[in-house]
Amino acid sequence: MDFESSEKPAGPRREDALPATAAAAVKVVIVGGFGVGKTTLVGSVSEIRPLTTEETMTQAGVGVDDIQGVERKSSTTVAMDFGRISINEELVLYLFGTPGQQRFWFLWHGLFEGALGAVVLVDTRRLEVSFDVIGRLEERGVPFVVAVNSFPEAPEHPLDELRAALDLPDSVPLVVCDARRRDSSRDVLMALMRYLHSLAVTPEAS
Repeated sequence: MDFESSEKPAGPRREDALPATAAAAVKVVIVGGFGVGKTTLVGSVSEIRPLTTEETMTQAGVGVDDIQGVERKSSTTVAMDFGRISINEELVLYLFGTPGQQRFWFLWHGLFEGALGAVVLVDTRRLEVSFDVIGRLEERGVPFVVAVNSFPEAPEHPLDELRAALDLPDSVPLVVCDARRRDSSRDVLMALMRYLHSLAVTPEAS
């Protein structure tokens, strides 16, 4: 008896298929505190329909998650966000966004496996939520750039003051972005690619 089905597996959508010219892929992780815009950045820049694990926030998180400054936020990433962008015909970036709450940081071990670099999103209204994130990256030895997400109601500060507040070495790129805009988010990723290239060419720069 022939059990072979005449129907072929659905497979990826045509617009989600990997470009035939792609020769190299780089894994990049998007990190930051709760509510800094990680899901927004991945969604705005991804050329495929992004995978998100957004869930509605419930009473279970009361007293556990620090929502000071983002009280209006009603959903949160509980596993990861995933997207993809082609930098050129040959280079593809796979983007993995991490959850912001510390109770989900155990997921970082898997998400950082094989990652070449990271983007740290920060919110100038709540710089303190970025300190532990940056510290963990430095402990892991993961190269990263810092992107200040421009929220409409957030105060603006000179970059040199922000660098000092975050205790960033001069070698770590610090840029301003609007995570809602595809071009701005892409510029952040290009800043990371240039930084990674500089480290590969002159390793002592790290």
